[in-house]
Amino acid sequence: MRKLSVIAAGVMSVMLFGCGQPAQPDAQQSSAAMPDAQKIADAAAGVNMNVGYNVPVEYFKLDNGLKVVLSKDDTAPTVTVAVYYNIGFRNEPKDRTGFAHLFEHMMFQGSENLGKMEFIQLVNDNGGVLNGSTRFDFTNYFEIVPAHKLETFLWAEADRMKGLAITQDNLANQQGVVKNEVKVNVLNQPYGGFPWLDMPQYAFSNWYNAHNFYGDLADLDAANLEDVDAFFDMYYAPNNAALAVVGDIDIAEAKAMIEKYFGSIPAAEIAPQPDLSELRQEKEKVFNKYDKLAPKPAYAFAYKMPPRDTPEYYAMGIIDQILVQGEDSLLYQELVKNKQITGSVGGGINYLLGNMFNYNGPMLWMSSFTHDDTVSREAITGAIDSVINQLSEQPLSEEEMSRAIVKIRSSLFDSIDSLYGFGRADLLASFALFDDKPQKINELEANFKQVTPELIIKTVNEYLRPTNRTILTVTPGEAPADASQAQGE
Repeated sequence: MRKLSVIAAGVMSVMLFGCGQPAQPDAQQSSAAMPDAQKIADAAAGVNMNVGYNVPVEYFKLDNGLKVVLSKDDTAPTVTVAVYYNIGFRNEPKDRTGFAHLFEHMMFQGSENLGKMEFIQLVNDNGGVLNGSTRFDFTNYFEIVPAHKLETFLWAEADRMKGLAITQDNLANQQGVVKNEVKVNVLNQPYGGFPWLDMPQYAFSNWYNAHNFYGDLADLDAANLEDVDAFFDMYYAPNNAALAVVGDIDIAEAKAMIEKYFGSIPAAEIAPQPDLSELRQEKEKVFNKYDKLAPKPAYAFAYKMPPRDTPEYYAMGIIDQILVQGEDSLLYQELVKNKQITGSVGGGINYLLGNMFNYNGPMLWMSSFTHDDTVSREAITGAIDSVINQLSEQPLSEEEMSRAIVKIRSSLFDSIDSLYGFGRADLLASFALFDDKPQKINELEANFKQVTPELIIKTVNEYLRPTNRTILTVTPGEAPADASQAQGE
């Protein structure tokens, strides 16, 4: 039986994409970093919309089912090695809540040939950075290291995919680490868990989509070594994973190394994917939670997204740009500039937990912000509806569509070129894992360009209707004695 082990969150002191606390709701966040509004305007005026990008993609599978994507980029003498396992928050069994996140910690404390903390030390000694994260539909681990060290880290990743070392002491230690993380990131933080952790629990009806991502602490406390071994054997297998290697590589040499180190790892019997489907929402849902640490009220709203990879899905990508991305966005202009309800507006698809491409099930388009207590929930909702109603009735002009496409293109370029290859590796691994087609990275811009103003109106009317919306507000202060944690209407 393959074994496994654990890491304290504080050890990974670089590039914290995983266990760190998402930004508070008054910090403007987006599903991708957006360039300056004036730059976008200039680009929209002169961009050649027929010129695209072409990411080199070499895709193959090993006999054991491991999906492998290679992409050469010699702009820097570095390489990114990223392994994505098809087990995330909502894939975990009902009696094993929190295990996906627990394993993110466990994967860093030793394997057959690397002792406790030696994986991290190996990266540090070679001038690299590393991290892991748990998301809706995957758990990932990556290293960015000098290109000539590629073989070393392919060996290291394969070593822990083969089997890890775990003891009862390590398990107990990491159970404590996760509990402390909940205290630090949620219970003892103003707006802790708002809206990234809270909103899915109210917006979704299917347990797999809606349960607390940190898990039931009783499930974690009850976990024993047999449970941990079984979970690892069931999900941490080559036929349930994708490996992306991006950077200054020789394709033939990289292929040979991957076959050498990963080819002998046996495939496993993977648990079937749960039914993640959601019923059509026909009534607006409104909830309020009290937060004794919050200095001012907060407001979040979310709409259920169209199915992934449909025309309406790409339309929502454009709608997202128009409504919440950047200071030229319609909701920013209305809520910040015109009504002065808030100082900033954040939002996006897969908000604060990823981007619009790296998930594989029901998803929310969400926005959140803080505001003064002199503004009522009804006034805020009315201001939001006035903007959305305008978008649902008046077709976008050619200029407005072009500006949105330019913003999307810019964010895609930023993702592809970001963090010494990690942004590209993230997209390639996600498309390999979920679609068996990493080449989709080169089709995205064309898919967005197929969206018409008429499809925008259709999508707004179907998916941004009030009956498809969930509103969650935060009221500062202690909850009244007769109030539940979150009150619904």
